[in-house]
Amino acid sequence: MADTVLYEVSDGLATITLNRPEAMNALNIATKVALREAVRSAAEDDAVRAVLLTAAGERAFCVGQDLKEHIGLLAQDRETGSGQTMSTVKEHYNPVVRAIAGMPKPVVAGVNGVAAGAGFGLALAADYRVVADTAAFNTSFAGVALTADSGMSWTLPRVVGPGRAADLLLFPRSIKAQEAYELGIANRLVPAGELHSEAEKVARALAEGPTVAYAAIKEAVAYGFSHTLSETLDKEDELQTRAGSSEDHVIAVQAFVNKEKPKYLGR
Repeated sequence: MADTVLYEVSDGLATITLNRPEAMNALNIATKVALREAVRSAAEDDAVRAVLLTAAGERAFCVGQDLKEHIGLLAQDRETGSGQTMSTVKEHYNPVVRAIAGMPKPVVAGVNGVAAGAGFGLALAADYRVVADTAAFNTSFAGVALTADSGMSWTLPRVVGPGRAADLLLFPRSIKAQEAYELGIANRLVPAGELHSEAEKVARALAEGPTVAYAAIKEAVAYGFSHTLSETLDKEDELQTRAGSSEDHVIAVQAFVNKEKPKYLGR
């Protein structure tokens, strides 16, 4: 895995760190490949019970596509007629977002600075966003004559509503941290100096929690967006049966009766 993305697993928590602070953690090809490998590793590793996605430096979480690399690739496309540059959506962004949103474990985004374009999309793909009070979000795509990718046409309307999503996509602007909190983009707003410790605290709490229940909650919320009430009730029955059959459920009930703090096993 390239050093543009750092990957570490400790006590059930996988920490994935975008590591190009000198480039505001822009996504060049090497970084996108490494990020894809990292999120897939976290999704497939049974020892991982929660994921923290964050970034190095103070200025940016991720400003999206590395446009300096991108312009060179576009020039090559014009010379060769290959049209390969935009295959990055299928090859990189889509697999990354599918892995983040689809893994049966919670993903926390620790947003330390600017999150723009695909960087905004990565943050929205996570289940929970801890955001520094100096951070900002920007859809950016229309500003470079592109449409939304990295799942944002699906995630953004579900977070802020379709009307506001259309406004933010058609007229890109900087959404400061406080407004992001008010819109529901940020779940928790913290002082910039506390971002990394607070995001890790949240992620570790999830890593120590009832993993099967978290997976069911994540699946239920996603399912409910695109199904009828009747279908969702059936899904809740299915998922509650699964959660109720877990060892963690027995542990939780016993701990409640005994007035103790449960120690979950993640199964």
